[in-house]
Amino acid sequence: MSYVSGRIVHDADAHIMEPPTWLRDHADPGLRDRIHPLSLTGGNELRQTGDPEEQLRDLESTFEKLAVKHASPEYRADEAEEIMARKNYAATGSFVASDRPRALDLLGFSSQLVFNTFHNRRLHDWEHIEDLDFAYGVARAHNRGMVEFCSVDARLLPTCYVPLVNFERATEMCDEAINMGAAGLLVASGCPPGHSPSHLALDPVWARAQEAGIPIVFHVGGTDDLIDANYFRNGLPVPPDFHGGEENFRSVDYMGIPNPPAQTLATMIFDGVFDRFPSLRFGVIEQGAIWIPSWMRQMESAFDAFVQHEDRIRALALRPSEYVRRQVRATPYPTEDVGWIIEQAGVEVVLFSSDYPHVEGGRRPYERFESSLGTVDETVRRAFYCDNFLDLMGTAGSVLSA
Repeated sequence: MSYVSGRIVHDADAHIMEPPTWLRDHADPGLRDRIHPLSLTGGNELRQTGDPEEQLRDLESTFEKLAVKHASPEYRADEAEEIMARKNYAATGSFVASDRPRALDLLGFSSQLVFNTFHNRRLHDWEHIEDLDFAYGVARAHNRGMVEFCSVDARLLPTCYVPLVNFERATEMCDEAINMGAAGLLVASGCPPGHSPSHLALDPVWARAQEAGIPIVFHVGGTDDLIDANYFRNGLPVPPDFHGGEENFRSVDYMGIPNPPAQTLATMIFDGVFDRFPSLRFGVIEQGAIWIPSWMRQMESAFDAFVQHEDRIRALALRPSEYVRRQVRATPYPTEDVGWIIEQAGVEVVLFSSDYPHVEGGRRPYERFESSLGTVDETVRRAFYCDNFLDLMGTAGSVLSA
């Protein structure tokens, strides 16, 4: 029996676990020497020490051995029972693309929206350097790798990165990503360098996404540091993160996760992007949703405070909360009270995610969400597990529901 059975469930946040040279291997030849392999640290089964070239040779050998292990009868004998227990590179289909359809079957999910694991911050940082050829070249490499991995099964929906730093190149990369088969366009949660994400010159990007029927998606990790680093200079020992290492989130910087998408989306609402593109959907992925009700109320307060003074506010066709319910979809964390979020923000806004195969998603996300949904009726549950995802995904959602 699969992990989830008896209902249709679409997973709005899933990942591949990129091998160290994944990005370099998918880049144009002229860029490959400039793309350093990933340095994988504790918690990802692949801690590295010593000479970089020796590390790379060791890692390549390690991945060959891991692939053999994943194909072994011993590994697959208890795969169904272990599908939510094995995490990161140990998980079925985490880096071997041909295994991922089997993982979907064992999970019982009808589809997964798939993101990278290690490259959001890198792509963001490269977008903020003054080298457009490199910034768009590495984005292209990322997109090739994502589409290639997901090509093994129509249920795997790839996200492709579009740097917004340059207006013309952003439009060109948007076209390229759509033509490659992107199911969603991934953009940084925070402000691009030099201009607002609401800038009129970015309208061709939003227009193409709307016409193609695919969403714009934000994902945790694609920003600057979430909070001032001085908050961590507290004289106390550094606590381990989810992975047992020192490179991920802890309680203090966790509190900063909502800030970039909240500011970006509010700016786009107030500057009329949602009015100009009423069919465009925005996904806020792995950035929580418990903050959304208060954020909606804050925007309502801003609307009332400035409607008499700002032409852009008076020009809006809807109030801010109405745009959110119409066009924004977000994934709560399993520790959040989904029933309360729905009560406060509306049944349309939140959707299920597993974070597979990451350890942060836990071993029982479905059970935790079921518990926090409480006594809501089946219509609300179907919206959370299925219908809101299909609405977010547009064209892909129509295909999946056919």
